[in-house]
Amino acid sequence: MSPRRRFLRTLRPEDYENPSPIYCVWEITLACDLGCKHCGSRAGKARPNELSTRECLDVVDQLASIGVRETTLIGGEAYLREDWTEIAAALVERGIACSVVTGARNLTQERIDAAARAGVSSISISIDGLRKTHDALRGPRGSWDAAVDAARRVAASPIRLAANTQINRLSMPELPALADLMVELGVAGWQVQLTVPMGRAADRPDLLLQPSDLLELFPLLLWIKRTKLAPRDIDLAPGNNIGYFSPFDRLLRWRSEEKGNHWNGCSAGKWTLGLEADGKIKGCPSLPSHLYTGGNIRDAQIADVIKNAPELIHIEERTRQDLWGYCKSCYYADVCKAGCTWTAHTLLGKAGNNPYCIYRALDFESRGLQERIRPREKAPGEPFDFGRYDLVVEPISTAKETPKILDLAMDRVTSASFTDPSLWEEEEINARLGRWTQK
Repeated sequence: MSPRRRFLRTLRPEDYENPSPIYCVWEITLACDLGCKHCGSRAGKARPNELSTRECLDVVDQLASIGVRETTLIGGEAYLREDWTEIAAALVERGIACSVVTGARNLTQERIDAAARAGVSSISISIDGLRKTHDALRGPRGSWDAAVDAARRVAASPIRLAANTQINRLSMPELPALADLMVELGVAGWQVQLTVPMGRAADRPDLLLQPSDLLELFPLLLWIKRTKLAPRDIDLAPGNNIGYFSPFDRLLRWRSEEKGNHWNGCSAGKWTLGLEADGKIKGCPSLPSHLYTGGNIRDAQIADVIKNAPELIHIEERTRQDLWGYCKSCYYADVCKAGCTWTAHTLLGKAGNNPYCIYRALDFESRGLQERIRPREKAPGEPFDFGRYDLVVEPISTAKETPKILDLAMDRVTSASFTDPSLWEEEEINARLGRWTQK
């Protein structure tokens, strides 16, 4: 079993008092040895004019000076950059924990050893289904075998092994089997997040879950956490677009059992930072670059950008008045602020209204309704691009049938029990688990 660790990105009381990025996700190259069909950045070739080693080391100094405690190196594929371990070692030397997210197509033993020598504390390997599904999503045949083999090598190293999975209509039915694989591999943590219509995923609308699919997804994830992962002391880490509120979210979110530890709105630019390989500074690495870039490292200091750039600080300053649609009138609007900015913007063309929300799906269901997304405009075909979707509200009884992801019967929550979410009891949650609790 890979060693566990305390996440330095976990918010502390002082972080709430003086918000500033403590966690950075840094794309150090856009070069990639995979061709993932859900890649938001359409990675493949290196960006023109990517930062030099000297410039990257200056970035490390700047991250340390603003108080960043943890940085994740990504791509593209981070290890395709020759100086990736030099950058990692510099982060560690400045007291910043360094982790890596990888597709692991060519994560050799030599590269793992080099990462360990550099002080990399965690490697998260992307596994998006069983062999056939993973290879279909990731591109080259053999990608699944390469990722699983690399995971075994990381597990045998001093580096903590983690995994990450995108949830979509191909991968969701395989989540229980993937959970078994996580146990077999000995991962310490498993992050799951929804596939979002950005980049290549924007070209494949049939890959996306529908908002009403969350009614099946959340009970499934809770069942997996309780029956497969928790007994083996494996953390399940739902990404920022798997939410929000409701008892399911409370029971799924990491450390959410602690008083006051709940979703506190999009952290982009507030507690997180995203950097691109050519120097662009964003509040979150996933946000559309042309709309959310606040500056470039070659022209500005990171400290100045996070304090003054409207593209970063406007998310932190968002209020209920900036929301629209269902989210503006939601009971949790002042705290939630429409959930994940990345998900909402790439779906509907602007932030402030996010249909991928379990509270919202349950509310519509209690009134006999469901929401459905419908493609309207195609994406132009550029990194971090997106198209446009229409959002349709329709009666469940007359809704157009779509293929069920899971053939499971689930008890419904009545409108009476839903009027006040605080009235939910454990037996109601277990009832919603449906057949999963019987396995």
